[in-house]
Amino acid sequence: MILWDTLDLNELSILIILFVGFTIVGLLPKRLPRSITILSLLWGSAGAMFFDFTIGGGLIDFYTVNDSPRYELFDLFYYILFAPFGYLFVYYYDKFNIKKIKFVWYVIAWSLAGLAVNWLFTLLGIIHFKNGYILPYSFPVFLVIQTITGLYYELIKSKNLFK
Repeated sequence: MILWDTLDLNELSILIILFVGFTIVGLLPKRLPRSITILSLLWGSAGAMFFDFTIGGGLIDFYTVNDSPRYELFDLFYYILFAPFGYLFVYYYDKFNIKKIKFVWYVIAWSLAGLAVNWLFTLLGIIHFKNGYILPYSFPVFLVIQTITGLYYELIKSKNLFK
């Protein structure tokens, strides 16, 4: 792993988004147990890593993160960017008491938000699509990850696994 090739717009954008994301997480009233907070933060990053290592440059090479196909320090920061999104998804899922039909609309709304963030990341040079991949292809990916997140949270809640 290298540190970075050049420190330019995409790296600076990642740092700013990280700061803003974790500031929002830190400023929100504490609603979730610490275990769920940690789990949702980890899940946000893990989901990003999973899809990056499958469709992003692993099994199927549809996009490159940052400036280089080699892994650099800011690739790790890129994955951490998704931690606040995972937390915010669960936080508002709990706050709005999402159930049944609202779940479908909630997942669709977050998937559309994911597309918007993905589009912003392309503008900032954080991700670069290739091999015919276009932004709308990310929508089903977001649908899958948001659905799994909501169902997993429901499972944990139903088993009363957090305190």
